[in-house]
Amino acid sequence: MMKELTSYTYSFEELIQGEFLYVDKTEYIWNMIRPRTAGYFLSRPRRFGKSLTVSTLKAIFQGKKELFNGLVIYDKPYDWKQYPVIHLDMNGCKFNSVEELNHSLCSLLQEAGEDHQISLQDDEPNQMFRNLIRQLSEKEQVVILLDEYDKPILNNLGEPHAEDILDNLKAFYSVIKAFENKERFVFVTGVSKFCHVSLFSDLNNLTDITMNRDYATMFGYTQEEFETYFADRIDSACKQLNMPREELLPEIKAWYDGYRFHAKTESVYNPVSLAQFFTNDAEFNNYWFSTGTPSFLMELTKKADFNFEKTLSEPVMGLAFNAFEIDRIDPLALLLQTGYLTIKSSFVDLGETLYYLDFPNREVKSAFETYLISDYASIPQETVGANVFKMVKAIKARDVNLFMELLKTFFAAVQYDVATDTEGRFQLLFYSVFLLIGVRVEAESRTNNGRIDAVICDGDHVYVFEFKLNQTAEIALEQIRDKEYFRKYQHSGRKIVLVGANFDTVSRQITEWKSETVC
Repeated sequence: MMKELTSYTYSFEELIQGEFLYVDKTEYIWNMIRPRTAGYFLSRPRRFGKSLTVSTLKAIFQGKKELFNGLVIYDKPYDWKQYPVIHLDMNGCKFNSVEELNHSLCSLLQEAGEDHQISLQDDEPNQMFRNLIRQLSEKEQVVILLDEYDKPILNNLGEPHAEDILDNLKAFYSVIKAFENKERFVFVTGVSKFCHVSLFSDLNNLTDITMNRDYATMFGYTQEEFETYFADRIDSACKQLNMPREELLPEIKAWYDGYRFHAKTESVYNPVSLAQFFTNDAEFNNYWFSTGTPSFLMELTKKADFNFEKTLSEPVMGLAFNAFEIDRIDPLALLLQTGYLTIKSSFVDLGETLYYLDFPNREVKSAFETYLISDYASIPQETVGANVFKMVKAIKARDVNLFMELLKTFFAAVQYDVATDTEGRFQLLFYSVFLLIGVRVEAESRTNNGRIDAVICDGDHVYVFEFKLNQTAEIALEQIRDKEYFRKYQHSGRKIVLVGANFDTVSRQITEWKSETVC
């Protein structure tokens, strides 16, 4: 009998007692807790299993061995000793001001104290934290589990009081360092890494395993785990969709796999997306992305004129994975840490490891681009999706004029207060639209005058596009001819269509286009 799936239960105890499917990750946990004392920090995208892992650790340190029968850790030489556990979960708390932050921290500490029959009277969170650790450690070392440490920061990025929030958190988290000799185990999770938080300055006793090869597949499901634990579900989906297994598996992989947390390890599936896919009658859809795309991330990419073309076509250094300053947020670092971009490959050049990045999978790529276009251009998401669908149909019908008319209609729908008069903003819109269509943007065709080249390969046709800003369609065509961007496709046996177009920043519209076919 198939076990039930859930993407809403984050309690390990409830998961096991409810007989829900649990993919055994306790081998990783065993390796973490084996030392007599240990502390770790690990960041992963939202809804990737962090809270469930924290809950699992809590059950272990509470000595609930019976819950782990049949799992790897059950037979390990662990004494299952009960430790006082301080579990602080930042999810669901209010942090819209320093006052709300302090109130939420006090509430969390009071609840933690009540779990151990300790009454904390102080209304200052740092002192309450100190008192709680001090009292609990009188008999035994304490275990501290801090989930989503950066939630208060992420909720306030771009706000005037963000620095004050961060300063208060720094003081609060420094308590952990102050009592390290009284701690058996510390585990801190989050989505991102901020430099000035004491976790990455004062709190140097934590081992950062975010990019550690040994823990790269601790969150998410490997291909083997997916095919083993979901075997019955896969068989059922094959029947529902009337698809053979060898066709369905690559399709699921294209939609929900692709997250890589170390360049030399395999990619993993998004656990939420998989669960939602199977519980929604094997319907391919956007599940993870729709559960809470942060608006600040979209605003950040817009304000920074973030160049997706360059990011996805040129290698980046490992610095992109480092912690960043709250007042100098790097969009690339945040996109990586939040799971919207991931490692696709790496290579070493002059002793430096360089990485190629991309969207993890079809779910994130299509949803992100749709959301970005909609938010950037103030066009409803359903309108964006409908227009893109029509443009794809036009390409398949070999109707270049209809395709360009639809593209023109799209720009006509852009709100007038949306800036399109700079290279970066113009480029972002075009690049996003073409990505949604499934277009490959040619980085080597990029110049400094605001244009963006794109190539659409569809069946026996190749379409080479050149867009100019405030020039002419003929100049765009001449650029394609002179640079011979099409040359690499001449031996493919496909018909090559060149398309040159001009965008006018005054009228905010595509003013003209020309096309021609080359042999």
